[in-house]
Amino acid sequence: MMSNVPRLTIIVLFPISASLLLPLMPRDGNKIIRWYTPGICILEFLLITSIFYRHFQIDSQSIQLVEKFNLINSIHFHWALGIDGLSMGLILLTGFITTLATLAAWPITCNTRLFYFSMLVMYSGQIGLFASRDILLFFFMRELELIPVYLLLCLWGGKRRLYSATKFVLYTAGGSIFLLVTASSMSFYGNEGPSFDIQDLMSKSYPTSLEILLYLGFLTAYAVKLPILPFHTWLPDTHGEAHYSTCMLLAGVLLKMGGYGLIRINLEILNRAHSIFGSWLVLLGAIQIVYASLASMSQRNLKRRIAYSSISHMGFVIIGIGSSTNMGINGAILQMISHGLIGAASFFLAGACYERTRTLSIDRLGGVAAPMPRLFTTFSIFSLASLALPGMSGFVSELLVFPGVITNKQYSFLFKGGITVVEATGTVLTPIYLLSMLRRIFYGYRLSNESSRYLIDFGPRELFTSTCLFLPILGIGLYPNLILPIWNNKVLSILFSYSAIN
Repeated sequence: MMSNVPRLTIIVLFPISASLLLPLMPRDGNKIIRWYTPGICILEFLLITSIFYRHFQIDSQSIQLVEKFNLINSIHFHWALGIDGLSMGLILLTGFITTLATLAAWPITCNTRLFYFSMLVMYSGQIGLFASRDILLFFFMRELELIPVYLLLCLWGGKRRLYSATKFVLYTAGGSIFLLVTASSMSFYGNEGPSFDIQDLMSKSYPTSLEILLYLGFLTAYAVKLPILPFHTWLPDTHGEAHYSTCMLLAGVLLKMGGYGLIRINLEILNRAHSIFGSWLVLLGAIQIVYASLASMSQRNLKRRIAYSSISHMGFVIIGIGSSTNMGINGAILQMISHGLIGAASFFLAGACYERTRTLSIDRLGGVAAPMPRLFTTFSIFSLASLALPGMSGFVSELLVFPGVITNKQYSFLFKGGITVVEATGTVLTPIYLLSMLRRIFYGYRLSNESSRYLIDFGPRELFTSTCLFLPILGIGLYPNLILPIWNNKVLSILFSYSAIN
């Protein structure tokens, strides 16, 4: 369905266009900039929600609001945008998290122009990636994230910020090479002529051997972003050094690019190869859940412990996608949304704790509950959400992933039983390291001395941000159909094509 008004182009280009006005702000205009950027993000989010409520048809399985024109005729490279249920849910998440991340960045006073400029450029890149209908445009939108994240790490990170920023760039650039080479190979295959349009790529028929190579190439690229073992080591270093508002964007949105690409390309287009590697994805996801949970227990840095928790939760996404079932894929997408909210909240609270105590070392914390009861309460609530407490969004997403594997008739009873046991083990380990973290931060006597009198509890900005993140977590947990219908029809369409070929 072609759109006459370029609504998607507007929401993709609006943040980066607004960022160009930041250099024109006065040098002493930090206060203006700190109001201007959240205002732009709120306006962008309102535009996104307007598109969702007024123009997006939930019952449709087709691509909607298509906008397309040629950029390079010789290779059929297009500015091609379009949305369906899969992309719409993640675009809404991006708008919501980015708006709150700019509010979380309010204490930043050093070089605010460049900081907020980087955040707005990231905003455009994230929206553009989820809306791209051209695989080369998808690649460019992914690369648009690289420089802003590097700047945010280098200029506003911790003591080892240069190391973590360099590691992030090397890992991401390495994955991008696989993405570009694989996408080019797919686009130039066949006698029809080159085309990077995703719809054209879906209509091509690839030999099984070539499809397997393409699948592995894309999987390697997405394994860095998701992340998937063993391409995960950049994540704890990056989260450990980045400012907590940057961590909110990384955990809330950036990791979801890998899961989105895995469903959009590997499952939807390369479905024959996916039927071969699906069980291996399930196995890898199960191993990742347990490994990251055990690794999280050994971390003494608060943000690194939360980072390994994120890696563990992404294991459920991998299992859901690999299950190739309706419940499994729906659970994987819901887990991406749920973790986007919970992960962003966890890093926001960790950053707020650091601002008050000036340490991220769990061993040096203790007794923080008494001087900061509001921080203790919100931290406890989101930790319970992270361990999948019933009534929270994480419980529903994990509950869908479990039977998603069991209902796959291609897997043997022994395989399904083993995966279920490993998943259950990871689910048991999660409250162990999260509740241990809470006990060591908020109880005890280490900070319960004269200096604890000067600890300032949560203020209105922190309470507002935390409440905004908590409400959808609770709403989805109590009533999952609040958002599941957004992408359910798209999942059914993907599985129909998958079952027809396999």
